[in-house]
Amino acid sequence: MDATAHYSLKDAGDGTSQLSLGGPLLVSTIGTLDREMRGALGSLGAVSRIDLSGVEEIDTVGAFLACQLASDHQADIVGASERAQRLLAAVEGAGAHADHTVHKEPAWERVPMALGQQVFEARDGFAGVVGAIGRVIIGFGNLARHPGRFPYKALVAQMEQVGVSALPIIGLMSFLIGVVIAQQGAVQLEQFGAEALTVNLVGRISLRELGVLMTAIMVAGRSGSAFAAQLGTMKLTEEIDAMRTIGISPTEVLIIPRVLACTFMMVLLGFYSSVISIIGGAVVGQLGLGIPFLTFLIRIQEVVPLHDVWVGLIKAPVFGLIIALAGCYHGMRVQGNSEEVGKRTTLAVVSAIFAVIVLDAFFAVFFTEIGWG
Repeated sequence: MDATAHYSLKDAGDGTSQLSLGGPLLVSTIGTLDREMRGALGSLGAVSRIDLSGVEEIDTVGAFLACQLASDHQADIVGASERAQRLLAAVEGAGAHADHTVHKEPAWERVPMALGQQVFEARDGFAGVVGAIGRVIIGFGNLARHPGRFPYKALVAQMEQVGVSALPIIGLMSFLIGVVIAQQGAVQLEQFGAEALTVNLVGRISLRELGVLMTAIMVAGRSGSAFAAQLGTMKLTEEIDAMRTIGISPTEVLIIPRVLACTFMMVLLGFYSSVISIIGGAVVGQLGLGIPFLTFLIRIQEVVPLHDVWVGLIKAPVFGLIIALAGCYHGMRVQGNSEEVGKRTTLAVVSAIFAVIVLDAFFAVFFTEIGWG
């Protein structure tokens, strides 16, 4: 048996040539053959037949080469063994001239099918969310009955990651938001000669709405995504399955510390954000409106009702709970491959921000109805 593949050309008798291939046509033997053969065929006339009767062994790469030559020269393949015929049939049409057109259903069929798929997935998602909340409630119940199992160290670590580590970025964001509110509010109020009401605008909107809302959006993008990515990676590497195998509840050790840390730290971060936002407004008042810094802060105490502070403090833990549950839920739903981690992380952030905004609108109506408007 020849160690390398070889070829020969001879006149076919009708003004064309016959290309005969021999030896093993394998991925390990045809590299040099392919280069030499294409150089020879480039200076030769048409090839009408490709003879494979001398081929001793062939794999899919050799079959692909024969099919490509036949396609380029519009030639017939003859002398192929039974195995070669099967491989030629398998790779036929896989070359550059293959039809890559993707069949698409008509729009009037695709739209209802896509809508039905979304409804089906929504039903499955709703059942999954209810199940996840139920597991968290059961986990809290188990820890209440066995306080010694409570993961205090994990809770402290998550509080540091969610809260302490977020102070710089949330502080900068809140300061700039306060600056923007004060500057833009003063421009509009100036038309009515009411620049002094900038204090009211900055104080109420920071403590009541934007402070806690922007903090929730920032925490969702920062901590909610981290929860989903961390738990999703643990799910892929089967660490969570290993925890269940040795009798450790992932809900108690992984999810509950994250839920508690995010819920509690959102209260502190929301209040911190509101205070920094007011300081940003006071800086604009000092530099652009002629309102002394301390006077601005004293006026805040006079013009902002106490219930505005309570509105922000009530909304903050609810937002934190929603963000943590969304991140943990999507992280625990990861399965299959690493691409799913990115998909679930994105869904965790989007669903958390959407839920926060919807709840904020609900709270706005609710507090107005009870006289805290």
